[in-house]
Amino acid sequence: MRVFKTRAEATAACRAGAVDIEGRESKPAREIRAGDVVTVRQGIITRTLQVLAAPRARVGAKMVAQYCLETTPPREFEKLREQRVQHILARPKGLGRPTKRDRRALDRLFE
Repeated sequence: MRVFKTRAEATAACRAGAVDIEGRESKPAREIRAGDVVTVRQGIITRTLQVLAAPRARVGAKMVAQYCLETTPPREFEKLREQRVQHILARPKGLGRPTKRDRRALDRLFE
């Protein structure tokens, strides 16, 4: 359930204004507290997390799920799935008919 893979990515997102805590843009050094609502814009989706508790020290990626609750509406994740489908279905103009491999990929997608 980790939002960013590295601390550097999290810092860059904060500096870019993609992370809000309690409705305000946050800085990389901002500490979070239990009860805070964190909103993160990642590409086309906006994830919302509620902080249950703050760990005393850094913890592994698998342990993060114990400290926060994912409250992102399901519609946000559907946007991501729709984008993936559109990417597969999109064919550049003039490329011609789909190949056998393309057709099989489409069949697997719609099964």
